[in-house]
Amino acid sequence: MIGEKARPDQQAGCLGRKIATMSRGRRFTLSSGVHTSLSKAASMIPPPPDDGLKRQGRILLVEDDDRLAPLVVRHLADSGFQIDWAADAAAADAHLRAHPVDLAVLDIMLPGEDGLSLCRRIRRDHDIGIIMVTARGQEADRIRGLDLGADDYLPKPYSLWELEARAKAVLRRCVRAGPMAAPPAIHHAGPFRIDAGSRAASLHGQALDLTRTEFDLLARLAGEPGRVFSRDMLLECVRGGETDAFDRAVDTHISNLRRKIGDDPKAPTFIRTVWGVGYRFHLL
Repeated sequence: MIGEKARPDQQAGCLGRKIATMSRGRRFTLSSGVHTSLSKAASMIPPPPDDGLKRQGRILLVEDDDRLAPLVVRHLADSGFQIDWAADAAAADAHLRAHPVDLAVLDIMLPGEDGLSLCRRIRRDHDIGIIMVTARGQEADRIRGLDLGADDYLPKPYSLWELEARAKAVLRRCVRAGPMAAPPAIHHAGPFRIDAGSRAASLHGQALDLTRTEFDLLARLAGEPGRVFSRDMLLECVRGGETDAFDRAVDTHISNLRRKIGDDPKAPTFIRTVWGVGYRFHLL
């Protein structure tokens, strides 16, 4: 397990605004200098893979811990991702303006502007996946991150393999949510209008401001009114297949979705809880 924050005296050489990039040994550079630990990591990078290697996607890691970040970069690069590292929000903004990114992995505790504020801005300006990294036990931060548009969260300390699995799941959902070849259908469920093509939903003619995950859940539930969906079924919608019996991310997303459609959590009109099982969509 990795991810405990290093003390300030352990972060000697932290260069503030910087970007590091590694793609399976192809490049690993810093725009404002090379940290000692990063030089060592670069020296151990294996030779570039065959040109036929299928890329998993391009990830931006926003993490100020100079000890943790190279470990994450190395692991994801070895797994076939193009991985870029920004040490703060300003560097992340600059990178997002200049380069394509498929997924951002954001630490909440950043120097200067925090990860929650950055998450809000990324969701507003970029159509990419977002995973928030939070300190263990900070439930309020996890809920806030999901509410601001994060697709998933991961508490510290975490396993590199779990981060990899969650990144792949979010990227798969982003691909499924992308443009479709055939003209998409517009679905009506009572007062709801759900347009899968533009990924837009409205209630009584009023547009709903939904995150990617909230839209997916609404489309899934409203697509089959009356059907009971287990948490595992909905978690597959959220995570793309990686399920955890103790994962409560679905409940948090449902809570946020209910609030946005005006559903009273104590007596919901549309999204009803089936105790011990999951949720179902009720038509008036």
